[in-house]
Amino acid sequence: MRTAEIAQRYLDYFERNGHTIVPSASLVSDDPSLLFTVAGMVPFIPYLTGVVPAPYSRAADVQKCIRTNDIEEVGKTPRHGTFFQMLGNWSFGDYFKEGAIRYAWDLLLSSEADGGLGFDEKDLWVTVYEDDDEAESLWRTVAGISPDRIQRLGRDSNYWSTGQPGPAGPCSEIFFDRGPAYGIDGGPATDDDRYVEIWNLVFMQYAITNVRSKVDFDIIGELPQKNIDTGMGLERVAFLKQGVENMYETDQVRPVLDRAVELSGRRYGAVHDDDVRFRVVADHVRSSLMLLADGVTPSNEGRGYILRRLMRRAIRAMRLLGVDAPTFPELFAASRDAMKAAYPNLDAEYSRLSAYAVAEEETFLRTLASGSTILDLAVATTKDAGGTSIAGADAFLLHDTYGFPIDLTLEIAEEAGLSVDRAAFDTLMQEQRSRAKADAKARKRAIADHSVYREFRARGETAFTGYTDLETESTVLGVLVDGVSVDRARQGEVAEVILAETALYAESGGQVADKGVIVGPGYVLDVLDVQRPVPGLISHTVEVRTGEVGVGQAATSVVDAANRRAAMQAHSATHLVHAALRDTLGKSATQAGSLNRAGYLRFDFTWGQALSGETRSEIEEIANNAVRDNLEVTTRVLSLDEAKELGALALFGEKYGDTVRMVDIGGPWSRELCGGTHVSRSAEVGLINLVGESSVGASNRRVEALVGADAFRELAAERAIVSQLTSSLKTPRDQLPARIADLTASLKAAEKKIAQLESKALGERLPQLVAAASRQGSYSVVAENLGTAASADDVRTLALQVRERLGADPAVVALGAVVGERPVVIVATNDAARGAGARAGVLAKTAAGILGGGGGGRDDLAQGGGTDAGALPAAMDAVARVLAGA
Repeated sequence: MRTAEIAQRYLDYFERNGHTIVPSASLVSDDPSLLFTVAGMVPFIPYLTGVVPAPYSRAADVQKCIRTNDIEEVGKTPRHGTFFQMLGNWSFGDYFKEGAIRYAWDLLLSSEADGGLGFDEKDLWVTVYEDDDEAESLWRTVAGISPDRIQRLGRDSNYWSTGQPGPAGPCSEIFFDRGPAYGIDGGPATDDDRYVEIWNLVFMQYAITNVRSKVDFDIIGELPQKNIDTGMGLERVAFLKQGVENMYETDQVRPVLDRAVELSGRRYGAVHDDDVRFRVVADHVRSSLMLLADGVTPSNEGRGYILRRLMRRAIRAMRLLGVDAPTFPELFAASRDAMKAAYPNLDAEYSRLSAYAVAEEETFLRTLASGSTILDLAVATTKDAGGTSIAGADAFLLHDTYGFPIDLTLEIAEEAGLSVDRAAFDTLMQEQRSRAKADAKARKRAIADHSVYREFRARGETAFTGYTDLETESTVLGVLVDGVSVDRARQGEVAEVILAETALYAESGGQVADKGVIVGPGYVLDVLDVQRPVPGLISHTVEVRTGEVGVGQAATSVVDAANRRAAMQAHSATHLVHAALRDTLGKSATQAGSLNRAGYLRFDFTWGQALSGETRSEIEEIANNAVRDNLEVTTRVLSLDEAKELGALALFGEKYGDTVRMVDIGGPWSRELCGGTHVSRSAEVGLINLVGESSVGASNRRVEALVGADAFRELAAERAIVSQLTSSLKTPRDQLPARIADLTASLKAAEKKIAQLESKALGERLPQLVAAASRQGSYSVVAENLGTAASADDVRTLALQVRERLGADPAVVALGAVVGERPVVIVATNDAARGAGARAGVLAKTAAGILGGGGGGRDDLAQGGGTDAGALPAAMDAVARVLAGA
């Protein structure tokens, strides 16, 4: 039974049983305390906690999830994967334990011919919470399972909570027995390799507080509404139904593994370590593909860092399998073909997704090359100092800054006859993880407080009137100070104010929040920010300018009209620029993010190279032609499916409801899903002036533009500069480029001549430097500060010439100079000096340390530098002292 068929059978079964089928949410979680959707219940948290009323009483879904906390276990066990799909059925105050147990058992045991999953009852075991007599009784009476196949386990295994005060409850898990070949007898309590958990039924019935740990908390009573949250691992069911050994060999994953086998020339099933690497590649490539499809792009922070780590682990695994050449074009195509039946968008968007993957692989292969160079220097420095172990800090720098895997560092160090201070490296890694956990915990605490919004959201959604009105009369529903609901806020206080209706736009879709005020009887509030803390609720952060505001008072939200008008211009201009980009570059140039505020827009899009000046001008002209043509801007609210059929563009990774707002500019020429505010006709945008284009990551570009009056002011300023140049240079405007080019060429020629003279003057000091040699210990030493020099190359050439003149006796030359306002030190040693123990790299590092910098290099020639040019004499003295004491 193929994976997609299992998922469809699940959905069909629960739809027949009155459940609303909910599409998967994005892998990018709406919860600010989470980077990703890490479990099937994440999208339903607002409904399960009661913060947002559930729009249905029962639901079912197949939710995409990413979890990387067990990334080191991927490939080693049959069930650990970073991307997985969770089948879930949900009840919000509807059926409870009996219904959840009945549905689960019926679906599992019903024959495949009847639409079920066709499991045999003799292969299934059940666990319940140790105190949950009700659940055990229901398993016996409703499911008819034998009591000897039911086991009771403690809180650590069979009790669910968020880890925060709030809803919680016991759970019951269903396990499949793989048979005696996989472990000892005795049920799930004895061996989790033989007994594979496939379904977890959570009975959310209690409220808890004083949470001290996962198993240590206080139950304060039953919830007024009891919920059901179940999750069945699709990959786990698939590998059991397909009769394979693990999830990596299922139909959605195995094709990538097989392609990796072909590329490597090695056999799967022959060597354990190779098998683990094949499975890592298969898992990580699929996970990366799914993350890219949901709008995540590789970067050095947040979600992008996780994606980059997955990709680089896959590249590293292929390297260890003997493949140094690029493999992502083959591997990602294999994953697309395996997954597109379940996720057709992968095929439609593949050119965009593969561009990121290929660019990231190329970048990391270059990183491996540059990291190897840095590591080679660390190896040389360690050996120069007589050490046997590379510093943990150096290994951590390679890992953290350059993305250089620690196992590769260990491998190269071992080849050089060195070890790595792994304890120091692990300490630094643990410190980094602790910082990350502390940050995540802080975010989690912040989101946990969202329960304060429950009573306000329960009254319905905040009505936004700002599409048509700039002032709206309403009522104060709530006032919060420092996250606590209060009855009023007084003059000078900063508070959150929640209204029943508002004309003020809450930040979303790239558009910043409105500016404005809220006024009422005896008070004026300056609006500092407007946000949606939970779906459907708008909250205004305000400073009380005069008076005091209290719950129940009348309130009028007033939008700053000039700021709104300029923001509307910028947002509509963003759509025009997007359409112009697609006209110019093609349909693969799609939005990857945006920001628009009054007078300014920033637009990120998928593209792998810098735009030429001609291309930028063409995009700007197309966008401004659309302004000139005064195109009509219309908005429609319709179903998501209707909007997609009409060709509306959606932002990758954005979450959309069943109904969406579609904005057209000039009909289908620009058609996007957007909740922002817009002008009524394109001419109202005024003017679009592209002022910048840059890279924001592999295959991602950014354009910036000024809009309306800000665009005009920028052009006026440029005109003033041109006028000043024509006057100063006494050159007509059309001849300015040629005149400036001539001046630049003359300046470069003069600088070259000066450099030649300085180089000649430096070379003329050769006899003087040779004569300045002094005896330091066993060495003839020249350690001189040259003053200034045109380049480090000149200093290096002179140092080599002096070394040559000093003859065959042990000789060391250390020359310092200021090059471009920064101090540089060159150290050269001859054969006899090296035989006596002098190392140029060590000496250069010593001098550079005094200059406030670093250095190193070969034993015969090395370079250092720093920031303190005034310390050059002291640096030269230090080299001489080291040699005198050697």
